[in-house]
Amino acid sequence: MATAAIFSSLRRRRSPSLEAFLAPVELTQVALLQTLVAVSSELISCFSDKPFFFQRRNSRSLIRKIEIFLVMLEYLRDSGSRSMPNLPSTAILCFKELYLLLYRSKILLDYCAQSSKLWLLLQNHSISGHFHDLNQEISTLLDVFPINDVGLSDDVREQVELLQKHARKAKLYVDKSDENLRLRFFSFLNEFDNGRIPNHVDIRLFFVERLGIRDAKSCRSEIEFLEEQIVNHEGDIEPTACVLNGFVAITRYCRFLLFGFEEDEVQLPSRKQKKPRKGLITREIADTFVTIPKDFCCPISLDLMTDPVIISTGQTYDRSSIVRWLEEGHCTCPKTGQMLIHTRLVPNRALRNLIMQWCTAHSVPYGPPEAADAPAESFAEALPIKAATEANRATTTLLVQHLANGSQGAQAIAAREIRLLAKTGKKNRAFIAEAGAIPHLCKLLSSSNPVAQENSVTAMLNLSIYDKNKSLIMDEDGCLRSIVEVLRLGLTTEARENAAATLFSLSAVHDYKKRIADQVGAIEALAGLLRVGTPRGKKDAVTALFNLSTHSDNYARMIEVGAVTALVGALGNEGVAEEAAGALALIVRQPIGAEAVGKEEMAVAGLITMMRCGTARGKENAVAALLELCRSGGAAATERVLGAPALAGLLQTLLFTGTKRARRKAASLARVFQRCENASLHFGGLGVGYALAGNSTPPNRDPRFTDDVSMPMSISVQVL
Repeated sequence: MATAAIFSSLRRRRSPSLEAFLAPVELTQVALLQTLVAVSSELISCFSDKPFFFQRRNSRSLIRKIEIFLVMLEYLRDSGSRSMPNLPSTAILCFKELYLLLYRSKILLDYCAQSSKLWLLLQNHSISGHFHDLNQEISTLLDVFPINDVGLSDDVREQVELLQKHARKAKLYVDKSDENLRLRFFSFLNEFDNGRIPNHVDIRLFFVERLGIRDAKSCRSEIEFLEEQIVNHEGDIEPTACVLNGFVAITRYCRFLLFGFEEDEVQLPSRKQKKPRKGLITREIADTFVTIPKDFCCPISLDLMTDPVIISTGQTYDRSSIVRWLEEGHCTCPKTGQMLIHTRLVPNRALRNLIMQWCTAHSVPYGPPEAADAPAESFAEALPIKAATEANRATTTLLVQHLANGSQGAQAIAAREIRLLAKTGKKNRAFIAEAGAIPHLCKLLSSSNPVAQENSVTAMLNLSIYDKNKSLIMDEDGCLRSIVEVLRLGLTTEARENAAATLFSLSAVHDYKKRIADQVGAIEALAGLLRVGTPRGKKDAVTALFNLSTHSDNYARMIEVGAVTALVGALGNEGVAEEAAGALALIVRQPIGAEAVGKEEMAVAGLITMMRCGTARGKENAVAALLELCRSGGAAATERVLGAPALAGLLQTLLFTGTKRARRKAASLARVFQRCENASLHFGGLGVGYALAGNSTPPNRDPRFTDDVSMPMSISVQVL
């Protein structure tokens, strides 16, 4: 076999990461040998005594092969120090390839040592295949290596030849006991899928006795690891994301069935970044060889798209990622924030073909799902398998029981788990409410335990995303009052913020907007959070106030308690200015609102600043607010707006460069000014006649109702 053919795969790998990785081998013969000795020694030192739970035989076999390489490398290094002749070029090429093999061996061994037990079990065949691939490459390397030309001693040469012989005969090895455990895990999935709950004794034998998962903490670590694999899932990897969801649900059920509710787990969720965990071993190895083009990566998962689809906004996402996004209750585009007109997913065949061509050129495995050429479909057709639903339902029953009758610590843990369960899927949110969780969560809202309070209000937020649950929450005696109390006096910042977000979610129902506004302290607390909250808290507050401002009966209350003042102040905050201007544009439609805004010294100046520096939507809302202020605020308000510095230039800019809605509002505002005495002195150069072509108001129609005041805001509720 020609040497060039042996290393052809190595030459095809041209990513910057690989070039950096190959830099150490561009050394002298002695330095190269010293580097290989150091890497081999480190591998043996790190993994020779490591207690591998799975892949024990494959791991030990690989380590023994590295030990034999180390013996040969040390001999050649020591011989080199005694002025040994230069090594043949073929040997140098083999040592460069060995450097890569050692690095990949480190990745694989480290993966087996640090990954979760359940994940290693599910990947048993795949990981065994990676060990076999490494063995095949070692065999090929030894076939090419010039053993007779490097001056090995008889005993070293004998060991290398024996390694070569064993490597040639080695076959794929899958541990039978590990495979039986994997099949047992799948049997639990099948039982839940058939509507049966597995036997308690069988579950304990599997998790505790066979896998050594002996406490709630280790079980929770297993769950978190599997959840990360779902987020990072690649379409051609088994098991599928839907099946993984089932295993997560089963493991969560077993965690509470076997280990109960250990109170030492109670703590506030940390906002610190989690320690990076191991992902798919295929990606970890591939990442050392190739860099994926940005356009081929899903904006949600940041992974290579295996089934790119287009949503109604024209953006492309990987099907599995956008399906999860939609299942969580979102109705906006993740990238642009625009409202989705429909939820049909259209395959992006052109992009898929480009990805396939790139993968072929770079020897990256790629297998688009068979359904990729199917007609456009709704995300609802890709729901999780029944086993996940049934396991989650069984878990919910346990959680609600402890929520009702458990200790304070158990209640806090149950609230946290309900919060997590309610993060994804309307089915979960539906049967959590059906199980009777809402009344018990309502009681926890007044808990003196900050963990319990924060988890209960966040669980309430996640449950409220499902429309049918909104009525259950609002109809629960004292629930709205308790949510407002958390907003006012919550024990943690996140609890107060999530209470505001819950009010925003509930206020999506028009009939509830007045009830929320009439609840004592609700609007005052939202206004206070808007003034002094964190950036996220201000966002939650302003979106809730915007929703409440769409009900005209709330204006008087909002003015009375200072919400208008808070909204005017928010015009100077880039993160919330757009929504604040939108709310003001609604409030000033009524004379009482226009009067209140007109009295705010910084209102007009703040809106003018938004017209100059705001986002496209912010400029629209700002000019809409000024227009309605003139229409409803009388001569004094009109004069104040008219006298604002630089307004003429800003209007002209919007007339010719703004969005369609901004141009319409600017034209209407210019028309109002034209009707005012001496308007020509200020706006004679606007050229509005051209801009207003086709936009004239019918003679019998009140001009103040010519256009809409505010575009529907594309705001979605974030699950937490």
